[in-house]
Amino acid sequence: MFGGRRLGKRGWGASGKHMVFGIYQRNGKVLTFPISSRAKDTMIPLITRYTKAGSLYYTDDWFAYTFLPIRGNHVVVTKEKGSPKGRDHLNGIEGFWSYAKHWLYQYRSV
Repeated sequence: MFGGRRLGKRGWGASGKHMVFGIYQRNGKVLTFPISSRAKDTMIPLITRYTKAGSLYYTDDWFAYTFLPIRGNHVVVTKEKGSPKGRDHLNGIEGFWSYAKHWLYQYRSV
């Protein structure tokens, strides 16, 4: 979610925020897309267009990713109290979101 700090509800239900979906490739390339919802119908076309069949996918446990084992290898990273369980992690894309928000902070409300 991107947008300025606002009073009231936080997280997915916050008003004035914009959802952004990101695909991180291990070589450091990141593709980002503004999306209208987190539904499968929104994300499946982006994933199929910008990734190769047979790829290895690391995702969280959001249900929209359930089709990925058909497309390639899929590793679901589960978290407990904010930390991933096991060896698998999503640090690449999470680090990108942290950097992007820090870099955009100077533009206030972006």
